[in-house]
Amino acid sequence: MDANNDTLGAAAASVEAAQASTFAAAPSRTLWGDAWHRLRRNRLAMGGAIWIILMVVIALTADLWVPRTLGSPTAIDSSTMTSMSRLPPSSEHPFGTDTLGRDVLCRVIYGARISLSVGVLATAISTLIGLVAGALAAYNGGLWDAVIMRFADIFLAFPYTLFVIAMLAVIGPGIQNVFIAIGVLGWPSIARVFRSAILSVKENDYVDAARAMGASDARIILRHIFPNSVASIVVYATMNIGGAILTESALSFLGMGVIPPDPSWGIMIQDGQTYLATQPWLMIMPGIAILTTVLAFTLLGDGLRDALDVKMKDA
Repeated sequence: MDANNDTLGAAAASVEAAQASTFAAAPSRTLWGDAWHRLRRNRLAMGGAIWIILMVVIALTADLWVPRTLGSPTAIDSSTMTSMSRLPPSSEHPFGTDTLGRDVLCRVIYGARISLSVGVLATAISTLIGLVAGALAAYNGGLWDAVIMRFADIFLAFPYTLFVIAMLAVIGPGIQNVFIAIGVLGWPSIARVFRSAILSVKENDYVDAARAMGASDARIILRHIFPNSVASIVVYATMNIGGAILTESALSFLGMGVIPPDPSWGIMIQDGQTYLATQPWLMIMPGIAILTTVLAFTLLGDGLRDALDVKMKDA
């Protein structure tokens, strides 16, 4: 009997040891690794990410593969302008031609460069300003918090698009001024989001321990608070890129954004509105480009929000 008990005990011990070694050998995922694991299972978010990557590749490599037969997105050939004006979609011109005889597909492709660059650069500017302002307000509190947040309230009190138009009226239109205006005026909402995230993190025990060990404020913010608060900013910034693209298109439509003849989706819609009843492709094609691109960033941002939510972590 004792021999049997010893045998069973040894077998149980070996099984427990095998399970322990298997558990120890299993790779542990970080926050970002776990988020990527969940994001891959979100088909809508991955579809949005694939579309964004496709648009970026098309925009960056357009000079290498866009057929020369489509012509230049900006040049106007007066000798063929009348005969090539407002041609319907065909095998030669898949998206048709505009009122000046320029290929619509070519202008949509090169317009993606402007829209994506404005979206990314403007969001980068607003995110950088918002991160600094939100960190100063949340970490220091007191007078810093009151001044920065009241200053943000002043910005938020004005309609955003009208505020951007007013700023462009002062500094002038143009692609550089567009992303500066959108970026500089878009920081208050990001500052509020980052401030809220920091306030929920800075009272944790590991922050108190770092402070007790003599860590500087800059080290505590960069090494302990920022990595645990940045997830919400990643989501918000991703969605803001789509909003910046919409704002740029609206400004260009109103004549306050990109200066013609540079291709812009907003300018193309503005040029085609007169011919909506007879040549609808002049508005439909750039409109679809705006719709799909903004939707892709929205779906990706929504997927990142779910993926980075630690409450949804797999058991």
